[in-house]
Amino acid sequence: MRYLPQTKDTRAAMLKAVGVKSVDDLFIDVPTQAFIKGKAKLPDHQGELAVERHMAAYANQNHAAPQGPFFLGAGAYYHHIPATVDYIIQRSEFLTAYTPYQPEIAQGTLQAIFEYQTFIAQLTGQEVANASMYDGATAMTEAALMALRITKRKRIVLGNAIHPDYVGVLKAYMWNFGGEIEVSSLRPDASPDAVASKDQINQDTACIIIQSPDFYGTPHAYDAWRKKCDETGALLIVVVNEIVSLGLLPAPVEADIVCGEAQSIGLPMSFGGPHLGFFACREKYLRQMPGRLCGMTVDAEGHRSFVLTLSTREQHIRRDKATSNICTNQGLCALAFTVHMSLLGEDGFKRLAQLNHEAAIRTAEALTKVPGIKLVTENFFNEFTLALSKPAQGVVEALAARGIIAGYGVDNHLIVAATEMTTDRDIAALAQALNEVLV
Repeated sequence: MRYLPQTKDTRAAMLKAVGVKSVDDLFIDVPTQAFIKGKAKLPDHQGELAVERHMAAYANQNHAAPQGPFFLGAGAYYHHIPATVDYIIQRSEFLTAYTPYQPEIAQGTLQAIFEYQTFIAQLTGQEVANASMYDGATAMTEAALMALRITKRKRIVLGNAIHPDYVGVLKAYMWNFGGEIEVSSLRPDASPDAVASKDQINQDTACIIIQSPDFYGTPHAYDAWRKKCDETGALLIVVVNEIVSLGLLPAPVEADIVCGEAQSIGLPMSFGGPHLGFFACREKYLRQMPGRLCGMTVDAEGHRSFVLTLSTREQHIRRDKATSNICTNQGLCALAFTVHMSLLGEDGFKRLAQLNHEAAIRTAEALTKVPGIKLVTENFFNEFTLALSKPAQGVVEALAARGIIAGYGVDNHLIVAATEMTTDRDIAALAQALNEVLV
């Protein structure tokens, strides 16, 4: 009874209280064909020691980034996190409630959120930022939903190569919300100032979504997109998948909404999460922004204090009035980001971005000397795309067997990311392995 403490008597009492005869009656709305027939295909129960050994064996099959040359990016990036970050976020001052429903007793949490919002607004060049979201994919989707509400239109144009996982999440949401998605056919070698066709962007378009740097690593300018939006009344949404790029690239001030993923600052990759979605916009759209906004004011005694200025999620207002019912402040993740950014400062953040760009240049220069490799992405920050003489997925698997995580393979293209963690030895090992595999 260690894991299932309810007895037959307590179960019977609960069933009687809710007015049903059996547990099966609680699932009467689930179609019969959805149920598993017989026992689930799971191993028999074992003792705690055996389970620990079994799970440890699974964990040992993973190849973590510090264990060898690592060039995988495509939305999650390997960066250094100062030990100070973990130390500070575990201090008792920050061990407050998960969600500050009573602001007067969670001033530390609210101040951290306020500082986080300030960092995001400064980085993106926007006027307001919310208290963060789950991840980049859901942040982009929330931006599209916000555009639908503001413009009262349904068409969503994807103007360049956006992360396929982000597009997948967007499509899943629009299946329910009725948004019509138009996908651009821009390729990895598209011009940075390319614009989707005029037929795609019209008076029915709610928004144009641009990722910069895009999925293949190319940064994009926004002037042409801004002009298209002004002509049609659409909103311009800019997605930033690698927030460190804002240390070198201009802030997307032309955008109406800027969103994306902030995992690179303060957060490990953690095999996929938890990560940190960010969201910022023009102040005139504040009331349509999903989630919450923390503001600074003074209390009755004139002391500085922090409050929830905007709370438009379902925990605070009626569900049908909520701008979003999945967003959260991601409190611990936002705090880790804030601590790391505070340690870096403006000059440190710019220097970090410079180190990333320099590492990517060294990597590209070394790899393009390998026969069978061509650089596709002419302009890039810390991620670029290579055309290979063989299918990329097979190459990635062959190098993984050698302890080298080479990047993300798409058809005959290999997307390679380099950060401040990339050493010259790592680059040499990747170049040598590719030289042998592509023979």
